[in-house]
Amino acid sequence: MPSKREIQERRRDALRTILLTSDPPIEEQKELLERLKEMGISATQSSISRDLKEMGVVWVTGHYAIPAWFDEDAPFRRAKGLVSKIVTAGPHQILVVTLPGVGGFVAEAIEASNWEDVVGTIAGYSSVLVLTQNVIFQGVVWRHLSYYLSEEGKEQEPAQAGE
Repeated sequence: MPSKREIQERRRDALRTILLTSDPPIEEQKELLERLKEMGISATQSSISRDLKEMGVVWVTGHYAIPAWFDEDAPFRRAKGLVSKIVTAGPHQILVVTLPGVGGFVAEAIEASNWEDVVGTIAGYSSVLVLTQNVIFQGVVWRHLSYYLSEEGKEQEPAQAGE
């Protein structure tokens, strides 16, 4: 008999497949429940809602989507263990504090991720300044970074520099 964790992983894999391959895109959780049932996977609305949130699924222009930064092969995944903390720095910037000596590597990983909300990065010895166009994009990038850090058990609330 599969464990609760194995059932959850199977359901999330199925959700990921459904969301990535559906044409037209999925617009309602009810549709996800039906598709899972067709695949022989039982689920409740609350379990799907929780899965979507934990998977980083977003609601975009009337449908569910898995953002590019969720990709298991995303370049930033190589660098996530090198980040100590992230701090907002004004309305357009985020300071990523890294382990000593790896600021350049982390900046390269952020740039290679091609997050459209990032204007650029400035690397230091143990930090990276991430530049965005406005506070909205800063929030999006914050969520990208927080998502990766939360996988490492380091989920953070936004903090201003100097706190």
